[in-house]
Order: sequence, then structure tokens, then C-alpha cells
Amino acid sequence: MKAVVVENYEAIDNVALKDVAQPDITPGMVRVRIQAASVGFVDGLKVRGLYQTRDPLPFTPGTEFAGTVDAVAPDVEGFAPGTPVIGMARSGGLAEYICLPASALFVRPEDVAPEVGASFFANYLTALYSLKVRGTLRQGETLLVLGAAGGVGIAAVQVAKLLGASVIAAASTEAKRQFATAYGADAVVDYTVDGWRDEIKTLTSGRGVDVIFDPVGGDLSLQAFRSIAWNGRHLVVGFAAGSIPALPFNLPLLKGGALLGVDLAQIGRREPDVRDQLIAQLFAWLSEKTLLPVVGKIFAFQDFRDAFKAMTTRSALGKMVVRID
Repeated sequence: MKAVVVENYEAIDNVALKDVAQPDITPGMVRVRIQAASVGFVDGLKVRGLYQTRDPLPFTPGTEFAGTVDAVAPDVEGFAPGTPVIGMARSGGLAEYICLPASALFVRPEDVAPEVGASFFANYLTALYSLKVRGTLRQGETLLVLGAAGGVGIAAVQVAKLLGASVIAAASTEAKRQFATAYGADAVVDYTVDGWRDEIKTLTSGRGVDVIFDPVGGDLSLQAFRSIAWNGRHLVVGFAAGSIPALPFNLPLLKGGALLGVDLAQIGRREPDVRDQLIAQLFAWLSEKTLLPVVGKIFAFQDFRDAFKAMTTRSALGKMVVRID
């Protein structure tokens, strides 16, 4: 089979598509024929060896994918060959086949296209877990989404609207702000200009925002926290800006605010029942058509490098997807 293989931590231009052995099925495992895989910010960091943990070399990047069950171990139930699935793994998604535990797979609704499934799971589960469980976002509250046009940012915009919140989307270009508006944002701000926090103050009648969804990090996080309302919650989702901010402890004291971390990789292990409930909610929204997942640009398998490069540009909207089947 063909797979993207990272042999050294380096730029994506030096990573190749290679012929490798098809994975064998061992007890408890399911082999999936992958139809589409997404490329997110974390994937780009892993290829260069810049993520918080390193995948042992050589490895195939890609944590999120959609496809159909190819074969199952004799001790596995519930996943007959041909079943459409969505899955997440530490790595291995940018390949024609992947073998992983049945617990890492979820049956994909028949009317959800592979490209949608591949870009759906991590973004929308992160958004719903962040806002509903960690941030306890309530109907009528105001949410500020930083990096609102990115894959997880636009998911947060959509999920927050389904939870009944008012959404202020912060993005760096006019195209991104229009994109966020098209998917439900009530107001937008340009965080690259001076005075954007004054605009937040005006939009919230001087009160500040109840919840901040922050996948960006850097100095922007510190500025945003200064615009939080009393008893506000700042959700730390990631550091797309490339730097980890240091928050002066007097700010939470003065604001009565809380800083809350969100790590999708740990939810299944630490809170499996919560994860399953949230996934059921997401699938219900999909079936009801109340949630229409956003798919960014779609690339052919041989053009996987372009997907990585597009993901890092200022013009990127949504999550990049590589069509494999």
C-alpha cells in the first residue's frame, strides 16, 4: 500500500509517498481502508518534530480519517467489513490502510461523506467538550472565538450557536471574518489592529465576554483574557501562534476568571462516558442537519504536501483534507 512516510523530522517538502507493507490484523484490531484524512496544525508540528511529544521514526502522519472497514479480528464485534467509520489515532492516517483498536473507531452515518468525516471528529468534539463541559457555556452568554476561521475555530462558532450563545469571532483578514459570519458568528473583530479590545467592550456593553475559546496562544491570549467578564472562563485549546503565553496570576484574581485546559487526546482515556455522550450529540446534530460540518480545501493523495502548506497560510479556511480513495 502507499503511505506518507516521515523518516526524519523535517520540512514537509522532504517527506515522501512510499510503498509500505499493509498492516496485519491482530486480536482486538480493525483494518480500515482510508478514503480521506485531514491535515491539521498538530500534524504539521509532528512532521517537524515540534509537537509536545514525538512520534518514533519512521512514522506516517495523520491523526484523523474516514473510510470503510476492510477486515476485523475474530474477537471484534460491531464492525463488519464495509462499515463506514470515522477514526482517530496517534498517527497513520495518511495511508491507504490503517490498523487500530476497535475502541478508536465510530460508525459514520451513511449520508456523511468521507471528506466531511475526516475533518469532523477532532474539531467538533474539541469544540463541544470545551464549550459544554469545560467552559459550561450557557444560553445567552457571549463567547469570543480566537482564530475563528481555522478548523477548530469555525467548529466552535457553530457549536456555540447550537448551545444558544452569542458569538464574537476574531480573525485576521476580511475573508476570514466573512467566513465566520457565514457560519453563524454574530459579530467579528480584527485582532491585528489596535483597539480591538475596545470593540469587544462596546459589543458586550462594557461587560466583557463570558467564555474565550483559544486555539491560538501567544500575546493574543493575554490580550483576550483582559477582556473577560467577571466569572469568565478562558479555554486553552492550542498554540497555533507558535508561542505559549505566561499569564500573570493577578489577572485571574482581578477578573474572577478561570483558565481551563482542553486536551482532546486525554478525553477518551479519562472521561470515556463523557466522550461517548458528546459524540452521540454530534451525530444527532448531523442526522438532524442542524450541524453542517465545514470542509476546507480538498487535495489529491499525491498532493499531500500542498495540504500541509495550505494549512499554515494566513488564507487557510477550515481544515485541509486529503482524499486517499
